[in-house]
Amino acid sequence: MTKKIVAIIQGRMSSSRLPGKILADIAGQPMLSRVCLRASRAQTLNQIIFATTTDASDDPVAEYCDFSGIPYTRGSLYDVLDRYYQTALQAKADVVVRITADCPVIDPELINDVVNTLLEDEYDFVCNRLPPPTQRTYPIGLDVEACTFKALRKAWKEAKEPQQREHVMPYFYEGAQLSDVSRQLSVGEAPRGFKIALLNHATNFGDYRWTVDTPEDLEFMRAVYKSFDGRDDFTWKEVLDLVHDNPELAKINANVQHKTLKDIDKRASY
Repeated sequence: MTKKIVAIIQGRMSSSRLPGKILADIAGQPMLSRVCLRASRAQTLNQIIFATTTDASDDPVAEYCDFSGIPYTRGSLYDVLDRYYQTALQAKADVVVRITADCPVIDPELINDVVNTLLEDEYDFVCNRLPPPTQRTYPIGLDVEACTFKALRKAWKEAKEPQQREHVMPYFYEGAQLSDVSRQLSVGEAPRGFKIALLNHATNFGDYRWTVDTPEDLEFMRAVYKSFDGRDDFTWKEVLDLVHDNPELAKINANVQHKTLKDIDKRASY
């Protein structure tokens, strides 16, 4: 039976560090549009849905999606796990791919890699990065997570901790012990019984920062897009070559500290 694979891209206007960032212009288009377009090039996906919130601050997001023909849903402001579950339920998804709207160089081939791994070996959850102490090997901003709808439903029912609700998928991998199958694949079973896999890159580029969370990040991303002269189909390897050839680019946001799973929105009430 063919599985329906749905990418859900989360985003809201009330970002704590850079409010309004998902509609910030990058080379003539809002960032959320850049993310949706790049993700749409992944051949493994059947559908892409933008999941924003019911908060009034996200009315402009809904208006933009309406205008641009981007399918979208609106849900809980802080309980992002519920936002994902309700969207996946409505879409009748068999597999859910999580992407965030602040990653405008997300790479469709990495999405394909994660999805294909999940399908081929019947994992419950597959990703290309896990939080410390696991070492990240892909640049920040290329993060892809995928799970079965069955696993998502279990997490939605059982997850109670704030970081599990706000960051959507920690319930799957918390406390997991992974073993290396190869330099590029680690697998294991999490304490809650989920079969999980982590895709690694052979060369460690985990210190590179290609996400947008601060004004410096936005400046960096605008410079990247400008360097490609209007193209938006460049690969992450091309971005890698760009920053290696132009080291001054990486200096733009070199001092930004990355948020962790321990960083939850203090405005939330669970």
